[in-house]
Amino acid sequence: MQRMNLEDYLGGNPYPGRGILMGRSEDGTYAVIAYFIMGRSENSRNRVFEEEGQGLRTKAFDESKVRDPSLILYSPVQVSGSRTVVTNGDQTDTVCEFLKEGKSFEEALRTRTFEPDAPNYTPRISGILETENGFRFTLSILKSGDGSPDVTFRQFFEYNSPAAGEGRIIHTYSGDGDPLPSFEGEPARVALTGSIDELTHGIWNSLNEENKISLFVRFISLKTGLMETRILNKNR
Repeated sequence: MQRMNLEDYLGGNPYPGRGILMGRSEDGTYAVIAYFIMGRSENSRNRVFEEEGQGLRTKAFDESKVRDPSLILYSPVQVSGSRTVVTNGDQTDTVCEFLKEGKSFEEALRTRTFEPDAPNYTPRISGILETENGFRFTLSILKSGDGSPDVTFRQFFEYNSPAAGEGRIIHTYSGDGDPLPSFEGEPARVALTGSIDELTHGIWNSLNEENKISLFVRFISLKTGLMETRILNKNR
């Protein structure tokens, strides 16, 4: 699988939904994380990202317009020691609880399934990035089996010592539709180029203008562990 241009990859999909990107910066010195959300309904679009300690939470932009907070308000990013957990829902809490008990990312997600939003059954996507004793990350997707509410497919993709300038991206939908088609296959292999600001604006400008909501990007120094973060919100 060749590295694809990240901006072309995202720009070619009008509705990837929510997405997680993990990899290593072009100069090889940073771990890279990105998480974005998109939405078609007023309830989904009524959100912003807000830092919460070293993590991130989704927050209603206009509290008076909130209709159902259950699947839109959560903590997508949490830090546990040298590990950063990123997900598209409240499974972030599940993973972090398991990690505190000495259990694994995979064990946590085996207790969860896709979102109960029939007929889409939106996949739960998750990632964990670790920078202690080597650099590695795992991406996961929990999705409905052929659109059935009774069948869950759980897939895990592990990447050890990713090359400089290389990332992997996974997202909820393979495109727009009704119902929305779930992501298929292995996380896409993409090239990561430039600084944190260049990457942030490259991703943001590639996402569909009508549907994009918020973007979080973080660079973590593999030498010092220091973090640098960027957040963009369509609602300001």
